[in-house]
Amino acid sequence: MATMNLRVLATAIWLYEETGSGVTVAGLGLIELAMRLPATLYGGAPPDEVDRKKLMALTQMASFLLIAVMAALEGTSTLQIWHIYAITAVLAATSVLGGPARSALTARVVPRSHLMHAVATNTATMQIGTMITPIIFWLTSLTTDLTLSFSVIAGFAALSVVLPLMIEIDGRAENASIGQSRLKSIVAGLKYVKSHPILPGLYLLDVGVTIVSFYRQLFPIFADHLYRGGRGTASALTWANSAGGLVGSLIVMFTREYRAKGMLVLWATLLYGFLLIAFGATSVLWIGMIVVMFLGATDAVGMTSRQAIVQLTTPDNMRGRAVAAHSLAAMSANGLGQAEVGFMSEIYGADKTMYLGGIISIVVVFLVWWLVKGVRQYRYTEVPAGAAVDNDDSLSPIDYDLRSLK
Repeated sequence: MATMNLRVLATAIWLYEETGSGVTVAGLGLIELAMRLPATLYGGAPPDEVDRKKLMALTQMASFLLIAVMAALEGTSTLQIWHIYAITAVLAATSVLGGPARSALTARVVPRSHLMHAVATNTATMQIGTMITPIIFWLTSLTTDLTLSFSVIAGFAALSVVLPLMIEIDGRAENASIGQSRLKSIVAGLKYVKSHPILPGLYLLDVGVTIVSFYRQLFPIFADHLYRGGRGTASALTWANSAGGLVGSLIVMFTREYRAKGMLVLWATLLYGFLLIAFGATSVLWIGMIVVMFLGATDAVGMTSRQAIVQLTTPDNMRGRAVAAHSLAAMSANGLGQAEVGFMSEIYGADKTMYLGGIISIVVVFLVWWLVKGVRQYRYTEVPAGAAVDNDDSLSPIDYDLRSLK
C-alpha cells in the first residue's frame, strides 16, 4: 500500500507541476477506470483458483519493474506524460489481481471471530503507511526532479514481492472450483453477488458517494485552489487525511461489539457527506487539515466495515470474486470520481465541487438505507472457531447472519 500511495502522490504532483492543469491529473482516473473495468471482471476468478500468495508476489513484481522504469526516465529527463499514463494503465490492470487475492487471503489466515479486528488492523497499518508517505515524498522531492522519489517507490515495491511468500498458510481457496471454465467462474460470481442481500447495497453506496467526492489523489489541485499552496500543502493535507484514517481504524477496533455493522457504514458515510461540504468551505489550511482529518476517519470507518462485511458474509470459494466485485465498484468510482472532481474543480472551482459532492453523498446514503434493507438490518454474529450456531452444526455463521435478511 505504501508503494501505491507514494506512486499516486508522486505521479499526480509530477503531472500538475508539468502542465498546471487539473484535467491532466484527472486523466489518470479515466485511464485507471478504462483498464480496471474489464480487468476486474476477470481478476476475481484467479484468486479463487490459484495460490493467492504467488499471485500477490507476481503483481508486485510488475509494480517494481514499471516504477523502476519511471525512475530511470525521470533521471534522464526523458519522462513524458504518456509514460505516466501508460504505466498507470498497466498497474491498474495488475492491481485487480493482487487486491482480491490479498483480501481473500486475510480471511484464510484469521479466524472469523477476529476478522473484523484484523481488517481494522490492516486498515490502520495502511493509514500509518499513508501518513509516512507524504513525509517520505517531501524528503525525496527536495531536489528539482522526482528521480529519488520514484527510486524509493521502486524499493518499496521490491520489498512487497518477497513479503507475501513468507506467509506459511496454504494460499489456495477451500473447495476451489478447479477445472471450471473462466467464463463460468465469472458468471457464478456475478450471480452470487446479485442474489446477496447486502453486497449490492454496499457496492451502490461506494459508487454513488465516491464518484462525486473523490479527493485524495487531487490534493495538489485543492492545495492550489483552496489554499494557494504547492507540494508542501498537498503533503500536509495527505498526512492529515491519513492520520484521520488511522483514528477511524482504531474506532472500528473499539466498536467490535457493535453488531449493527451495516448501520455503522451508513452513519459514517452520512457524516462523510457533511464533512465534504465543510471542506469546500475552508480557506485556512489548518482548518482544512482538521476537516480532512475527520474525512479520513469517517472514510476509514466506512471502508473497513464494508470490507469486513464482504468477507464475513461470503464463503471462501467465492470470496475472491466478491472482493473483486467490491473492487470493481470502488475502483470504478475512484477513476470516475477523480475525473469528475478534477474536471469540476477546473471549471467551477474546488469549493463548489465539494459542496455538490457532499449533498449527493447524503442523498445516496438515504437511498441505500431505504432501498436495500439488508444493509441497515445486518447483524454480525461472532462465533468461536468450530462452534455451532444456535446449536445447529449444519448452520455456518455466514448462513446464520444472512438467513434473517432473505
